[in-house]
Amino acid sequence: MDIDAMTMIETRRRYEGMLFLALFALTIPAANWLIGHVGTVCQPAGVCLIPVAPGLMAPSGVIMAGAALVLRDLVQRRLGVAASSLAILVGAVLSALLAPPALVIASAAAFLLSEFADLAVYTPLARRGLITAVVASSAAGLVVDSVVFLWLAFGSLEFLLGQIVGKAWMVLFSIPCVGWLRRRDARLGIATV
Repeated sequence: MDIDAMTMIETRRRYEGMLFLALFALTIPAANWLIGHVGTVCQPAGVCLIPVAPGLMAPSGVIMAGAALVLRDLVQRRLGVAASSLAILVGAVLSALLAPPALVIASAAAFLLSEFADLAVYTPLARRGLITAVVASSAAGLVVDSVVFLWLAFGSLEFLLGQIVGKAWMVLFSIPCVGWLRRRDARLGIATV
């Protein structure tokens, strides 16, 4: 492969990493907006709930929380562990700044702990297989996120199963895209960081 082709591939890797980073950052305000504005049931000046399975409800921010876990993995794949770790720290600050006042600590702590749990599982598994790493790390992150958020926000784990199922749906929906990305990376020779 010549120098120009390698430069083009490296530029594409960085560009895609920045795109994944921007999408990851957007999940934070989107989750905070959803939780207060979108749902089939909304408490006055409180949390909005959505159905995630028959008879199972969850705060509507679960949609974006599940997406954030997968996007963080993709940021790490393109930009590396250091950039991903920095994105988590910045994301926790954004989460605290954008969360409804009653949810600031719960939102920031859940984001910080779940994303680092995701990173801790994803990093050693990434070389074995992208889809396995994304699914396993997201599973770890979504459980941590759900437990921490619900306990700190409400002092209850009443919506735990709904939170886990809602986030799991987003991870499952991402698998075909992650598989396509893995195949495309191999075809184009895009190295992962």
